[in-house]
Amino acid sequence: MEFNLADLFESVVDAVPEQTALVSGARRLSYAQLDQRANRLAHHLESMGIGPGDRVGVQLTNGTEYLESMLACFKIRAVPVNVNYRYVAGELEYLYKDAALVGIVFHRQFGPAVSAALGAVHGWRAVLEVADGWDPSGAADDYEAALAAQPAERGFLPRGADDRYCVYTGGTTGKPKGVLWRHEDIFFAAMGGGDPLSLGDHVASPEELATRVLRPGITALAIPPFMHAAGHWLAFSTLFGGGKVVTLDRGAFDAAEVWRLVDVEGVNVLVVVGDAMARPLLDALASDPDHHDLSSLMAVGSGGAVLSPSTKATLADLLPGRMVADRFGSSETGQVGGEQAPGDPYGPLRLRVDAQTQVFDDELRPVAPGSGSIGHLGRSGHVPLGYLGDPATSAGTFVESGGRRWALPGDLATVEADGVITVLGRGSLCINTGGEKVFPDEVEAALKSHPDVADAIVVGIPDSHFGERVAAVVQPRPQHRIDADLLARHARDRISAYKVPREFIVVDEVRRSPSGKPDYPWARGIAEVASVHEREA
Repeated sequence: MEFNLADLFESVVDAVPEQTALVSGARRLSYAQLDQRANRLAHHLESMGIGPGDRVGVQLTNGTEYLESMLACFKIRAVPVNVNYRYVAGELEYLYKDAALVGIVFHRQFGPAVSAALGAVHGWRAVLEVADGWDPSGAADDYEAALAAQPAERGFLPRGADDRYCVYTGGTTGKPKGVLWRHEDIFFAAMGGGDPLSLGDHVASPEELATRVLRPGITALAIPPFMHAAGHWLAFSTLFGGGKVVTLDRGAFDAAEVWRLVDVEGVNVLVVVGDAMARPLLDALASDPDHHDLSSLMAVGSGGAVLSPSTKATLADLLPGRMVADRFGSSETGQVGGEQAPGDPYGPLRLRVDAQTQVFDDELRPVAPGSGSIGHLGRSGHVPLGYLGDPATSAGTFVESGGRRWALPGDLATVEADGVITVLGRGSLCINTGGEKVFPDEVEAALKSHPDVADAIVVGIPDSHFGERVAAVVQPRPQHRIDADLLARHARDRISAYKVPREFIVVDEVRRSPSGKPDYPWARGIAEVASVHEREA
């Protein structure tokens, strides 16, 4: 056996067939049942002419069908592609063509957009829709009927560690692009590496995975959508350890429902994406802290977006004794990790220089510790092959230095004298105001520590004197109002004066992706329009 995702999953199934693998709404699947449903779907896709290297879109909300679709593709050496279900027809056309999809599995609610985009792409072999209470689209075969017509046994050709895994990322700007990995690399970089307790003790051989399975396994509640890497990385890390993955029914975020599921399912690990998910959860908990039994909960983690210091402090207050794990990762690096300073448990995320983690200057030389220089965060070891169909962009992100291959995901960082790395944020989001660099994450954290602020996105907008000036799009908490002068003074007590926003634009709701990531292009547009109106007034 090789480090192939389908082979590894099947080895866990054979070890604990009766343990619960997935809970989504009223559906509960054991490992054996999940495997059988994935086998049926895999046989259907094969019968439609889909095989090794072919790419199949997965345009679904969270549920068993999402992971069934991924597993089915892995079983026949095809490549599942995550499709953002918020995309409209034009955006879907671009992604379908860019990924060269030959199959698609989607929920009926997305049927109108899917149908509009299907006609622009030729060569479809399998189009399946999952019932969700909406009317059939008329453009696809029924998912459950397709499964029912196929055998539940395996019977697939041999697979290998070089089989492909692809995750599409929209990033903070620009068009979506696919990050292409080998199965072995993504298993170790982002899917636990066979270490169900996340202690860094990876398996040495594929056969060892089944011996590591926990009985019972960890129960994890995945709040992020599976269409984003953070969601399905958590799911597969849990499944490879024999654990139980719990999802919100149809993926709809509901803070009260999260706490109910923690109670009734005995959730051990809860994963969010930054403050956008954590703060509503904490508000719901604070309003009725004794309503549910949360004694099973051991850890709260954030991936894809960092938690602000004020949110970490509130977590520690409302959920004492639990581990709060703020983790750095990206589609180009996998899960890198992170730690808090011993004397600053609520401070910014930190990494450490080691054989796989480094900070480079523009000439790809390691930044000297303690120099104060800002460089590019790099990750080596298990890294992607590159961007799908984009060698030019791949060459700028995946580079050679010191005889090793490194992924540079676009984050800027500094290295302290003791080798600790402080991640500053995406270079593409850095605001240059009068020659000074301002990173949105730091300013947003300062603003969100104010009791009137529910959410905030910080952007740079054009300025005739400074080049750019800092602006903040702010959402107030319910029954609160934003006083710009008070908020500016609050921020000035926590960050340097040049970092304090010069403009505050108050909105009813800050726009974020379903995963909780901020929509910076939207915020920049809002801020620029507001600035023009203010000048005209």
